[in-house]
Amino acid sequence: MREGIIRNPVLPGSHPDPSILRVGDDHYLATSTFEWFPGVRLHHSTDLVDWRPLGGALTDARLLDLTGCPDSAGVWAPNLSYADGLFHLVFSNVSSYTGGFTDCPNLLVTAPAIDGPWSDPVPLHARGFDASLFHDGADSWLLNLVHDWRPGYGGSAGLEATRYDRAARRLVGGPTPLELLPPRAGWIEGPNLYRRGPWYYLLTADGGTGWEHRVTVARSRALAGPYERDPHGPLVTARDRPDLPLQKAGHGSLMEAADGRWWLAYLVARPLGRRGPCVLGRETALAPVEWTADGWPRVPTGLPATAVHLTTPPTGRPDPHPHPQQPDRDDFDRPTLGPAWSTLRRPATADWLSLTERPGRLRVRGGRSPQSLVGPSLVARRMTAPRCSFTAEVEFRPRSFQQLAGVTAYYNTLNWYFLHVTADDAGRRVLRLASSDRGAVRFEEAADAVLADDAVPRLGVDVDGGELRFRHRVDAAWRPFGPVLDATVLSDEHAEQIEHGVIRAMGFTGAFLGLWVWDLTGGALPADFGRARYESRP
Repeated sequence: MREGIIRNPVLPGSHPDPSILRVGDDHYLATSTFEWFPGVRLHHSTDLVDWRPLGGALTDARLLDLTGCPDSAGVWAPNLSYADGLFHLVFSNVSSYTGGFTDCPNLLVTAPAIDGPWSDPVPLHARGFDASLFHDGADSWLLNLVHDWRPGYGGSAGLEATRYDRAARRLVGGPTPLELLPPRAGWIEGPNLYRRGPWYYLLTADGGTGWEHRVTVARSRALAGPYERDPHGPLVTARDRPDLPLQKAGHGSLMEAADGRWWLAYLVARPLGRRGPCVLGRETALAPVEWTADGWPRVPTGLPATAVHLTTPPTGRPDPHPHPQQPDRDDFDRPTLGPAWSTLRRPATADWLSLTERPGRLRVRGGRSPQSLVGPSLVARRMTAPRCSFTAEVEFRPRSFQQLAGVTAYYNTLNWYFLHVTADDAGRRVLRLASSDRGAVRFEEAADAVLADDAVPRLGVDVDGGELRFRHRVDAAWRPFGPVLDATVLSDEHAEQIEHGVIRAMGFTGAFLGLWVWDLTGGALPADFGRARYESRP
């Protein structure tokens, strides 16, 4: 442990919907990944301060199919638990959520170790999302929100629990509604169930995913309820404190450490200004939990805190793999991508990506257009700080304007910036900047920079709060490329589209920086990338 302070967010950048778990002296966090592979980000810690990225659990098409996945759909709200010597991972693979409907099959995989191998997915049901497993001795129950598509019904028909047979690996019988008092108290999701003494404690995410978000706790002496909400109010929220640096506090899970102390993992967001745009998306924070004399869990102050001071660490065993420090560098000298990288809508397979064809270079074969939900060729990493930069070398020999390769600041299919190498109508290699703002695509030929035949440009993007700039280098000096751009185009708020109360698009993912190759001819022309560097700045 570097110091006795937990600094929130402990998982910066897009790491929402945290599920926290302790097995022995080891602590794990699982977070949502949406349309990005590998599915379900995993992190490990022995002291709750330093968190080591393990990559994703769902690494290939056998475990997860994101073909045609809409923006901000895919893997929602994973739940990590442990029973019978196995890790259990429940997740939703959402294929649609617009117009009032949500197609959300829930699946379960298991593994003897956190790094797998993970079993073939077991289909559970699709009645609603945010599913979690509760293990109570030999019994297990699957909890979830019941989604209600009917206009005027508010989208939620409450919560339910269904018995799960761990030996047979299937649900048993029908669902049991969970009774909450008072009933129908607004949108309630993200259920997690715990047992402490004679009480069942039901943790829920209330108030939506925005500024009204909160973690609420209720308890009952029976699993089905009725559950009485804590009269003290939410366990944690920032809804009445727009001045706090951490906002949108909600969607939490509880964990008891080996020393008997309890902890809450929950999501937060860091807006630019007073409840401004959240370019980094939703992140993971931790809070200590104390129990009152009458048996209620409480977070001190009930507010999200940027720092939590520890008097003693949860365990004295050091992590044998210390948390990597910034800046992050990748010279692509390993046979597989490191845990910081993600790929869009398809796994990192040899048919379009290679680290061995040219050692020291990441070869990416050109994929489909930016608005395609099938076959993109994008390798990227999460933005983790409001001020950061990303650079990489780009070797590319385009034969037409339909072939492009470069660096991108990316949110989703409709919102992105792309500095790239392409060919102009005369066949010359040029640098060009393209952008998309809610699907309105622009590029400026007048800003083109012609590249010499032997030039290997290094391209970069710098983000400073709400401003974004591109730059390039072909000799010893960096030069700016294009105007100052609006970084808030890459925010959750900008991506969200709700018309007359009906969801058209959601913004759940936060911004990514990475390497992108298009080949709109279908020829899969490759680009080679080298010396990728990401650096966050205070």
